[in-house]
Amino acid sequence: MLSAIKKNWFLLGLVSVVLLTLADRGGTTVDAGIWLKTHHGPDFVIVLIFFLSGLVLDTSRIREGVFDYRGTFAALILIFLVAPLLTLPFTMLPLDTGVILGLFLVAVMPTTLSSGMVMTGGAGGNMAHAMLITIIANSLAVITIPFSLDLLLNLTENNRVIEIEQLPIMIKIATLVLLPLGFGMTLRRISSALSPFLSYTGILSQFGILTMVWMALCRGREAIVANIAVVIPILAVIFVFHLALILSGISMTHFGAMGKGRRESVILMGGQKTLPLSVILQVSLFPEYGVALVVCVLHHIVHLIMDAFLSRYLKEKR
Repeated sequence: MLSAIKKNWFLLGLVSVVLLTLADRGGTTVDAGIWLKTHHGPDFVIVLIFFLSGLVLDTSRIREGVFDYRGTFAALILIFLVAPLLTLPFTMLPLDTGVILGLFLVAVMPTTLSSGMVMTGGAGGNMAHAMLITIIANSLAVITIPFSLDLLLNLTENNRVIEIEQLPIMIKIATLVLLPLGFGMTLRRISSALSPFLSYTGILSQFGILTMVWMALCRGREAIVANIAVVIPILAVIFVFHLALILSGISMTHFGAMGKGRRESVILMGGQKTLPLSVILQVSLFPEYGVALVVCVLHHIVHLIMDAFLSRYLKEKR
């Protein structure tokens, strides 16, 4: 029993965070999570995760990751082309407009800034390549999101003017990703005193992911509770959508002859979607569709739970 808990503690942690936060009617933990989220809590956690990633990043694999052009291209295809296309079958179903809009927002998002890289490392993949995909995808998103979302919205006859400021996103990537990552790598090179602590960085990073999930769920709890009647259909839609994206990634790496050590970053980074930007766009573009926010938040939770299973599967599969 203890062995099973130790082996699956991250997955159990994800489920526990979700259940405890949704069950918090008094608002004690929810208020704390909202306060942290509005006071740069997510930014702090992302900086910490990338600093820890820099400490353990295998510099011998950086060159391998940077020059894995096929893997990078495959991941970007999954992120920016396959994901939006997978939403099309759902537009043919009798789903609430808010659910479709939320799914569109999720589908056009770039990859996550933190969890994908952590899970890639946990699966035995190349973290340097995962980092590269993160930087490229989030940089390209300022161009791809307005284009892709506009095309998808035409299917619902819901045309909105979509504007994304490029400079703030570029600055955010530099300050939250590149600087702490570089600092961690530099500190490891100049100090051997950190060696005894390096084995704990993975656990600390996973705790960081749990904290991010908690803050996101606190932010979206009110919308989830208010739309509890549509949660089950939303969960079904999210599950099928993300499963299709995972299977697309597995198929692409299989037919592209990307074996162990290369496939993990493509599959995980190609399927994970960032939450903060989708929430910002929902609030600014579709404030009247609270259900769309529920889709964004629940997708973030569900796809992390699914990818926790996936990460372990990829690690054990030869």
